[in-house]
Amino acid sequence: MQQNTPSLDLVEFIETQILPQYAAFDKAHSLEHVTRVIRSAMELVRITGADINMVYAIAAYHDIGMSGPRAIHHITGGKILAADARLKKWFSAEQLKIMREAIEDHRASASHAPRSIYGKIVAEADRDLSPDIVFRRAVQFGLANYPELNQEKQWQRFKEHMDNKYSEHGYIKLWIPNSPNAKRIKALREIIINPSELREQFNKYYTEETSNL
Repeated sequence: MQQNTPSLDLVEFIETQILPQYAAFDKAHSLEHVTRVIRSAMELVRITGADINMVYAIAAYHDIGMSGPRAIHHITGGKILAADARLKKWFSAEQLKIMREAIEDHRASASHAPRSIYGKIVAEADRDLSPDIVFRRAVQFGLANYPELNQEKQWQRFKEHMDNKYSEHGYIKLWIPNSPNAKRIKALREIIINPSELREQFNKYYTEETSNL
């Protein structure tokens, strides 16, 4: 019989030992972000029938590699999970191998499909395509990583990112049919193809994010 919730002792371990590390990362990879990814991943367990403990741990560790260079955080994160001997309490060596690969495969820009349903779940959960979340995270990333750019330059970076990643010809891929993101990306693309509406959204989140600086 499939579990409805992760094991309580695993949850306690993750919440006390792993999730607090996200407080040191940027806003786009914060504790709020990883918590949302975990919640989304739990929803996808119900669609896919995957092992809930594996999915929970993968989601919790998926961005832990942000402790190192962002460009390889998915590789670093996989190594951190694989090297964490504490996880042997809950998972076999074969499960840990699948979990490491899932973290390595979760990046939206990956050139290959995730190697297992677990990689597909965390990749999908990592992409909440609700327009408000997509736009805010893109603004946050620009401010955190390119603080020297003025508002107009931030807008240009934001617009190019939206086109390159989320438009009809963008590189983002959805791996689980009928997931919530399949509906969200349609709404997102309707805004992206309307430059004035996209600029309005950018201005809104830019103003909100810079008012706290």
